[in-house]
Amino acid sequence: MRVKAFPSLVPGPGKAETIASVPYDVVNTEEARALAGDNPHSFLRVVRAEIEFPPGTDQYGDEIYAKSKENLDKLQSDGILVREPEPCIYLYRQIMDGHSQIGITLACHVEDYENDIIRKHEKTRPAKENDRTKLTDVLSANTGPVFLTYKDEEAIDAFVDNWVTNNQPTVDFTDDVDIQHTVWRVAEPEAHPILDAFGEVPLSYVADGHHRSASAARVGRERREANPDHNGSENYNWFLAVLFPATQLKVLSYNRVVRDLNGLSADSFLRKLTEGFDLDSNGRKVPESTESLCIYLEGQWHELKWSPVCSESPIDRLDVAVLQDRILSPKLGIGDPRTDDRIDFIGGIRGTDELERRVDSGDWAVAFSMYPTTVQQLIDIADAGEIMPPKSTWFEPKLRSGLFIYTFDN
Repeated sequence: MRVKAFPSLVPGPGKAETIASVPYDVVNTEEARALAGDNPHSFLRVVRAEIEFPPGTDQYGDEIYAKSKENLDKLQSDGILVREPEPCIYLYRQIMDGHSQIGITLACHVEDYENDIIRKHEKTRPAKENDRTKLTDVLSANTGPVFLTYKDEEAIDAFVDNWVTNNQPTVDFTDDVDIQHTVWRVAEPEAHPILDAFGEVPLSYVADGHHRSASAARVGRERREANPDHNGSENYNWFLAVLFPATQLKVLSYNRVVRDLNGLSADSFLRKLTEGFDLDSNGRKVPESTESLCIYLEGQWHELKWSPVCSESPIDRLDVAVLQDRILSPKLGIGDPRTDDRIDFIGGIRGTDELERRVDSGDWAVAFSMYPTTVQQLIDIADAGEIMPPKSTWFEPKLRSGLFIYTFDN
């Protein structure tokens, strides 16, 4: 892999907790508006600038991106965000419910993304990719890091362990959902061992941030094509990422809700599920193992189980693929879940209460509670060159935006 240190924009002293925000794509506009509240420095005002406009404003309008740039520029002019005096990398530790993971924040090369050295397992939604592409282009900045994983490397682990043991962090705070975020700054001269070690890592994988990585690569490609003097040294050839060793990651389920039963009654839908599945109305809300899922319909929970799928394709064996291929498509008419607005995806961190709330509201007809996909399944699918059904994995904790910002004026 090609990686490098970079002179990041970072929060000024004591400002990290005030600036740092959840990623743009884990909240809707109203949730982002509520989280930002009266905090003028929340990074949500950069990544979700529509919150500063009246409800109902087109979130993809030109004025939204202009406001994002205005807000990013103001954070810098007010000294809330400051420029590092030299290229650095950052060790970024998160602790949630006793689970700890440490990633390395640096810049990755867009050609590694294009050449599948950075491997993908999901397709992007056009509207979301276009949105992040426009924002990245207008700001000339990556405002949120791409969450990458790689197979554990002893040399990298040793460097990280030694550094965090013998150096004081530059940032350390616990956010409003009790996740601790700690950052160690490593200047480029001292970072050479870890940068050299990543040069020997043959592959990495997008764990979370397919739209961010796709938009970064797209902006890099468009600027390369528009620059007659392109020579490869330009900053637009790189993008912001945090890389975590695979064994440290925690994956939660990615659940689904569907707006209607495609003309079926609840009883008819349940009867159809007995064709090829074992249905038990036992009230279980969360599946205990793979090859099963739970369904919430008309105030009651049901468990659905099936026999192991015999297929050479790792995709076919995924629980989310069985749900899509054997239930959502043939029975509920969800042909392309990337574009069909009759389906929505709910991160497992929100629990089954959110699934019940959605269905009980009357706006959604049925919810599906899934067993988590594993990191090894993700790697196997990416290595096979296959694509997971959308929203197959929910990684937690999420990386905060605004702690590191990669900029590229050229």
